[in-house]
Amino acid sequence: MRSDITQKGYEKKRSKLLGAYLPQPPGAESMAHERRPPLAPSSSAARYHRRRSSGSRDERYRSDVHTEAVQAALAKHKERKMAVPMPSKRRSLVVQTSMDAYTPPDTSSGSEGEGQGEGTPTSSQGSVSMEHWMSRAMHGSTTSSTTSSSSTHSGGSGAASRLADVMAHAHIGPIAHLSLRRKAGPSAVENGNSFRRSCEFGSELAWPTPLESEENHSAPPDVTTYTSEFPQQVERPQVSTVPRTTPKYGNAELMETGDGVPVSSRVSAKIQQLVNTLKQPKRPPLREFFVDDFEELLEVQQPDPNQPRPEGAQMLAMRGEQLGVVTNWPPSLEAALQRWGTISPKAPCLTTMDTNGKPLYILTYGKLWSRCMKVAYNILHKLGTKQEPVVRPGDRVALVFPNNDPAAFMVAFYGCLLAEVVPVPIEVPLTRKDAGSQQIGFLLGSCGVTVALTSDACHKGLPKSPTGEIPQFKGWPKLLWFVTESKHLSKTPRDWFPHIKDANNDTAYIEYKTCKDGSVLGVTVTRTALLTHCQALTQSCGYTEAETIVNVLDFKKDVGLWHGILTSVMNMMHVISIPYSLMKVNPLSWIQKVCQYKAKVACVKSRDMHWALVAHRDQRDINLSSLRMLVVADGSNPWSISSCDAFLNVFQSKGLRPEVICPCAGSPEALTVAIRRPTDDSNQPPGRGALSMQGLSHGVIRVDSEERLSVLTVQDVGTVMPGALMCVVKPEGVPLLCRTDEVGELCVCSVATGTSYYGLTGMTKNTFEVFPMSSSGAPISEYPFTRTGLLGFVGPGGLVFIAGKMDGLMVVGGRRHNADDIVATALAVEPMKFVYRGRIAVFSITVLHDERIVVVAEQRPDSTEEDSFQWMSRVLQAIDSIHGVGVFCLALVPANTLPKTPLGGIHLSETKQLFLEGSLHPCNVLMCPHTCVTNLPKPRQKQPEIGPASVMVGNLVSGKRIAQASGRDLGQIEDNDQFLFLSEVLQWRSQTTPDHVLFTLLSSRGTIASSLTCLQLHKRAEKIAAMLAERGHLQDGDHVALVYPPGVDLIAAFYGCLYAGCVPITVRPPHPQNIATTLPTVKMIVEVSRSACVMTTQVICKLLRSKEALAAVDVRTWPPVLDTDDLPKKRPAQLYKPSNPDTLAYLDFSVSTTGMLAGVKMSHTATSAFCRSIKLQCELYPSREVAICLDPYCGLGFVLWCLCSVYSGHQSILIPPSELEVNPALWLLAVSQYRVRDTFCSYSVMELCTKGLGLQTESLKARGLDLSRVRTCVVVAEERPRIALTQSFAKLFKDLGLHPRAVSTSFGCRVNLAICLQPHRLGKPPEQGTSGPDPTTVYVDMSALRHDRVRLVERGSPHSLPLMESGKILPGVRIIIANPETKGPLGDSHLGEIWVHSGHNASGYFTIYGDESLQSDHFSSRLSFGDTQTVWARTGYLGFLRRTELTDACGERHDALYVVGALDEAMELRGMRYHPIDIETSVIRTHKSITECAVFTWTNLLVVVVELDGSEQEALDLVPLVTNVVLEEHYLIVGVVVVVDIGVIPINSRGEKQRMHLRDGFLADQLDPIYVAYNM
Repeated sequence: MRSDITQKGYEKKRSKLLGAYLPQPPGAESMAHERRPPLAPSSSAARYHRRRSSGSRDERYRSDVHTEAVQAALAKHKERKMAVPMPSKRRSLVVQTSMDAYTPPDTSSGSEGEGQGEGTPTSSQGSVSMEHWMSRAMHGSTTSSTTSSSSTHSGGSGAASRLADVMAHAHIGPIAHLSLRRKAGPSAVENGNSFRRSCEFGSELAWPTPLESEENHSAPPDVTTYTSEFPQQVERPQVSTVPRTTPKYGNAELMETGDGVPVSSRVSAKIQQLVNTLKQPKRPPLREFFVDDFEELLEVQQPDPNQPRPEGAQMLAMRGEQLGVVTNWPPSLEAALQRWGTISPKAPCLTTMDTNGKPLYILTYGKLWSRCMKVAYNILHKLGTKQEPVVRPGDRVALVFPNNDPAAFMVAFYGCLLAEVVPVPIEVPLTRKDAGSQQIGFLLGSCGVTVALTSDACHKGLPKSPTGEIPQFKGWPKLLWFVTESKHLSKTPRDWFPHIKDANNDTAYIEYKTCKDGSVLGVTVTRTALLTHCQALTQSCGYTEAETIVNVLDFKKDVGLWHGILTSVMNMMHVISIPYSLMKVNPLSWIQKVCQYKAKVACVKSRDMHWALVAHRDQRDINLSSLRMLVVADGSNPWSISSCDAFLNVFQSKGLRPEVICPCAGSPEALTVAIRRPTDDSNQPPGRGALSMQGLSHGVIRVDSEERLSVLTVQDVGTVMPGALMCVVKPEGVPLLCRTDEVGELCVCSVATGTSYYGLTGMTKNTFEVFPMSSSGAPISEYPFTRTGLLGFVGPGGLVFIAGKMDGLMVVGGRRHNADDIVATALAVEPMKFVYRGRIAVFSITVLHDERIVVVAEQRPDSTEEDSFQWMSRVLQAIDSIHGVGVFCLALVPANTLPKTPLGGIHLSETKQLFLEGSLHPCNVLMCPHTCVTNLPKPRQKQPEIGPASVMVGNLVSGKRIAQASGRDLGQIEDNDQFLFLSEVLQWRSQTTPDHVLFTLLSSRGTIASSLTCLQLHKRAEKIAAMLAERGHLQDGDHVALVYPPGVDLIAAFYGCLYAGCVPITVRPPHPQNIATTLPTVKMIVEVSRSACVMTTQVICKLLRSKEALAAVDVRTWPPVLDTDDLPKKRPAQLYKPSNPDTLAYLDFSVSTTGMLAGVKMSHTATSAFCRSIKLQCELYPSREVAICLDPYCGLGFVLWCLCSVYSGHQSILIPPSELEVNPALWLLAVSQYRVRDTFCSYSVMELCTKGLGLQTESLKARGLDLSRVRTCVVVAEERPRIALTQSFAKLFKDLGLHPRAVSTSFGCRVNLAICLQPHRLGKPPEQGTSGPDPTTVYVDMSALRHDRVRLVERGSPHSLPLMESGKILPGVRIIIANPETKGPLGDSHLGEIWVHSGHNASGYFTIYGDESLQSDHFSSRLSFGDTQTVWARTGYLGFLRRTELTDACGERHDALYVVGALDEAMELRGMRYHPIDIETSVIRTHKSITECAVFTWTNLLVVVVELDGSEQEALDLVPLVTNVVLEEHYLIVGVVVVVDIGVIPINSRGEKQRMHLRDGFLADQLDPIYVAYNM
């Protein structure tokens, strides 16, 4: 792939897509165990053989069987082209992964119980030729797999074509082509639902996008469905199933469930039989449809009837040989030390090495004894005072020693034993916040440690504060640091002598252990256990006095401590200690030391054997014939077998005998569990087993004969320890004995085990005091057993086999998988080419009530995007083939970025923590929720055969009332109510109260910019009317576009139009900084409304003729533009008086959230009725002031700004919302200064105040801001009330006197500009009119809401959604809730469409094409039964009504209307109705850097767009978090996650998200996303 590639070509190459979900021809895979076709191409298996023969580089993880299996599995799927949509990434992100951005990874690693730490030593010469081979092999193959992706359709681009490509490659059956261009018809088919469109022309006018060609884009199939294609009797449980798209013709929907499965296939055979006999099934009894307390149940994984089950007899406990007491064994370890220290003081005890492999220091038994005495004396007598010693016998002290100083550690450890204090060896904390060091601190705290012993060098290296103090590490107790070097200690007095007792049950030491979740426990080991363990090891390993032993392991814990520090002293052996730092420089050092010292024994991990293999070529004179025992500490790990085999192959010629290799198994709790004995008999081959992975996942042992693909080869770890009894129990629940062919947890009964977790009695009981039971329920022994944490079985001849660890166990869909096995498979895919050895972490996270597997790997810095993607898809494939389990998430991080354990392995729990909190910063992520998540609730099946009438009956039967409500009557007529027309009201006011101020406009500084009295407005309107007649030559009924900034000019122009008999249309002026996008919308409204002329100010007039405007639209086609800044002096001859009140008063144009431009017609009657209704509801009189901070262009905002003051006579204080961007406090200061009681604002204004003034409340208080007079603060909106925003606003300004009950919302829509408006009257004497009740908040169950049911729940219950009532229904308004499909009325507990009947309904859409059907459907619908006479307008919003317990002033119970969301925006997925805002709320909560989110569907895929406020490196962290939260809270699988910059999600003037506009932008590739992830 060296050739240059254009962006387009790159896009195409990337669109190789997912074959995995596509149906196969029947019978294509009818093997006994069905497998999902995996995800990526693979190259010929041949090159792997070539690669393997070129060096045994990666042998440790893979016995040949495994690698061959992986390659075979991949080869099996070679023909299928790569089918994963490659994620798209912004260029800047791709660049940052270049070579120089990284340091090479610290190849160090010690798989210290945490991770599989592997590195590759730098000194290896032999690797060069091999890398060369590998890269050749790689380049040979990638080209073939990446070039075949020619796009199968023309037109369309970017994301749309990428997804369409996918499906094009995917040999699907017939799919209905979906045109992405919205049609102008009454209902554009979208997302497979017939959606109501809120106007008669499509959005391609409002939002020109490149998709305007009539091109059909091929629609991808619905990959969100789950169908099972195979009969139910399958070999293994259906972990991954293949969705099928059924061809659908017209509306013949096959009566399907939401996922394309004919209903019958879901039914069990018995019921099927019944259905067949009855043929005509009866209708279910009515009440079944009205059960409200239904639950959305997650599918429970049904066990596969054919899964393997254990068949063997119940096992018997295995007893180890007698522990033979040898006469000269010491009575305690201290006694042994004293004995060797006095009788052979010159004997060497420990030799340490420097980093060049030269002996640094030899500690003799004499020196060890004298120094330990000194340490013991100083600990007991020199800390604190004689009366108050700091440390007393039995106290715990920490041992903090670096890995390269075993001598100092040994002295301190035995010093503690002599002083009878309890050593707690821990790692050296390097920084204040090391991975896992906080948990170590908790351990020290819980053990009550106050003193830490350390070496001089280590003490100097600890981080210091400026004063030289050692800081307190995070989570650590306060420690006294005590240096144990002799020169710092006082001499031991001649007469002082430690008290050496026989071993007893006091605690000898505490070994720390890190659990799966990262917590650290301390395992206590008594002195008896310590001694017995040393004896058992001595007997099993045949240790004799003065043998030499080479130790490469960590001497602070585990096998390294047991052999290299404890048992060695008991037998006066000589230990050669090889530090980790030396191994990094020279991986052969341990072998060289074995030769140099003619060592009899060596203790290593499989990693050390692996490294030696890589580096051994340079060595000539290696002779390993002296070795009688090579202890492999992690020999129980399933993949160590390959290292052992490979090591033997190479070194057998150098004198290594096969029987020398002795794998062992141990755990912190049970110490050594089993060890293979060194025999002299080389004929007896070690135990081997090739077990079926499939069987193991069910906990059953099946020796796999035929299927070589998925096997696990295990080796025995010898027999039970001397003096111990071992059994195998079931891992979960009661400790029942396993059968002989069952895998379980090994339990040991022996003196030589740990006795407790320090300070944790409950956990201790469950681990150290287990009484295994036989099937009859009787305990098998009176003595307690200890759980070892190892999974395995006892094979023939009493050989112990280990198949994994409890900590690495992941139970997915009821089957068990071992993390280590999955690591082995991942590494066998492309060994060393792509991922560093052992820099892989595998763990599970719980999502939607099951464990999901996550694989995180460090990629090499030189790998390309293409490589990494290739590798990821192949790993998915291999794991699926071999383990039969899907990977939920695969993440690649840059080299060297995963948290490490002290010896360089991966810190697993810390990695998992970073992943879950979104701070792992991966550079590549692949999520496969579609394949893994198989327990989603069944899709909802609509009940097509019940008509609206039976629903009605059902409601009545179950005692539910029909959901309807109305505002109060309009009441008696007052003096100004006799006028039918607003123009008459203005003339009347200009005569009766000419100097009364109606409008006051404020500037951004809060000063009065201009004001109008009744007379001034009347005069100004007359002049404008004259000008229209004179210069515009307009006739009655002509349309005039008013393009004004918010202010009084707009109001004067509006009344001027009424005086001239013209129909005004208010239009938001173009934004001077953004003409290119805002001017086309202005032009469009002018054209669509058929305006005969445009009236505006001089400034905007110039703007319309500017160069920028010329570039944006065709200026020549504008109608005449009049500027009203210089008006004629004369008045018109006479003012126009309309003849019929039902004629048009004005047109109201607005862009809906779905990007549709809709204009509605308001007649004079409706306008007057509207004003009157608001006057009554808000009690508006000439003596009142009302502050208005709204955009005056459409809906209720326009009515409040321009009309209400003239009708009711109150003074309106006008505050243009744009001024708040300069001065956020403007609105609230005005409200305070003018002592306003009622104010109206928009959500955008409220948000601006909440964000902009959040920290300024104190300074505002000081400036005298007082909101205590405010009785109503209404948010004008056309959406579900934003309860979080209103609550935080109320809370924030409560200190400034704002009554929390004053904040409420209104609700309006296109067919009726205001249905609800909630003024609350606070603290008002009752004679002042009606008092509205508080707005009520209810909590509804979200899962019921998806099924259009309303079920109230308590606050805080799971899946509850708070909804606030949308305001009090206006006078003269009637509401009913109807089923949008059947148009029947609904009961109280149902979610349905809000229909409204009122005098101020709009009279229809204003449109160029008179599409009558849509018009009549929206504005004059009738119910299908019940009250079929009333004419209703359909709002297009879903909601429900509820009788509240509150009454209003008249004593009536108050009906509350709750708006849930727009029908147009609701998404139908899996047969259920979802509201975007609910999913968005969940997503925004998941991570601090998600500032905004919008979701939409595309061909049944859920697309989530998030705005990222942070570095682009964080973008990929969001993908798993978003996917998880949507699964957990909404039971939906996210198809595409798009991460974009702040401000990309478009928002309209009301602050509502324009999701359809965003969707068009996404499909046309206009978003410039940071990252697009396609979940599989």
